[in-house]
Amino acid sequence: MPADRPRVLYVTDLDYEAKGRRYCDEDIFLTSRLRADFDIALCHPLDAVALMDAFDVVVVRNSGPVLHYQQAYDSFRAEAARRGTLVHNGLTGKADMAGKQYLVELSAAGRPVIPTIDRAEDIARLPTTDEYVVKPKAGADSIGLEFITRDRLDELTYDGVLVQPRIRFRYEVSFYFVDHTFQYALYAPRPERRWDLERYEPSADDLEFAQLFIDWNDIRHGIQRVDACRAPSGELLLVELEDLNPYLSLELLDDETRTAFVEQLRASLFGLLGTGSA
Repeated sequence: MPADRPRVLYVTDLDYEAKGRRYCDEDIFLTSRLRADFDIALCHPLDAVALMDAFDVVVVRNSGPVLHYQQAYDSFRAEAARRGTLVHNGLTGKADMAGKQYLVELSAAGRPVIPTIDRAEDIARLPTTDEYVVKPKAGADSIGLEFITRDRLDELTYDGVLVQPRIRFRYEVSFYFVDHTFQYALYAPRPERRWDLERYEPSADDLEFAQLFIDWNDIRHGIQRVDACRAPSGELLLVELEDLNPYLSLELLDDETRTAFVEQLRASLFGLLGTGSA
């Protein structure tokens, strides 16, 4: 059983740089607040396997794209499963945590996602448009993303990539959840400035849309971000479900919302420790 003050290994890459975001500030803030109830040590993702046995739970936060250290990440997942390590987010996620194949599967199932294929024989399932987006299934932070014209779809090598139409959406919006509970939403009113975010007040239909994907995913304890775009016709379409290490943009929140998020995260960690399973 955990000690009176549970020990948390908080995995983050404080040196990781992302356009328009300072990951380290977010993790400094969160650990400073969680320290009231937990004994916390921060470590780089490359050190997690060597250190995690000394802690009651491992929290994976702003650890950067795992493709930069794929072998170490695969080892961490394997060792956490073998040792029965409690991990937050739980490693059972079916979305970005496992790559982007889920977008192909959800699209084929008729869910409200951007139409997505990964085989040449499925080109007819894509709407006709001027440009298409080619993304690596193991990509992150737009790494490896390419725009092509329709005449190039037939000559494309469909090997580890997915293809989507380039949608001229009205705006992008993100819904943030702890476990299965909605916390807040932010949106980018100017599509060309993805990380220039403002608070967004979701409608009941918006929340139903976001909750659909949270309920579909297989995570009991963790932080998830549902990224969507508002299509020209008005409906929301899923862009991605970030269930590994979503950036939270906490600096844009008012004190009340930020405090409520920390409280929900604290409760989620105690819930994970109490159940003893991810």
